[in-house]
Amino acid sequence: MTVTRHDQEITQDRQISRGLHRWVYFAMVGLAACYALSAWIGFAGGYDEYLLFVVTGFIVMSVALPAIAGRVWRHHRIGRPRKVKAFPDWIAGEIDTGEHPVKASTATIEILLPLAAVAFGMTAFAILALVES
Repeated sequence: MTVTRHDQEITQDRQISRGLHRWVYFAMVGLAACYALSAWIGFAGGYDEYLLFVVTGFIVMSVALPAIAGRVWRHHRIGRPRKVKAFPDWIAGEIDTGEHPVKASTATIEILLPLAAVAFGMTAFAILALVES
């Protein structure tokens, strides 16, 4: 038996969320900031600083556009606002991906892993650039 609520489905005592927890979004923003900061620390000071401004602009836009879209969606949502679940409760549940539910922990890792690889890779490049100069 499936009961549909505003933002969650409960199927046989399992909670299936339709969105990510806000801490996942905060982690995405933090990794984007780490990426931009590493690029500036490692590669600023030359003639190509305008390229760092362009890259920083792309990073800011990639974070700002989904944030603005989510804020508009929350503001114009029909129905009563949902109660925010605690992160441990949310990560123990599942996320509806449209095709089938996926464990929230697996989805979080699959979302954050590429961002973390890029951010920490840029940090490594920045450290190497500082050591070489």
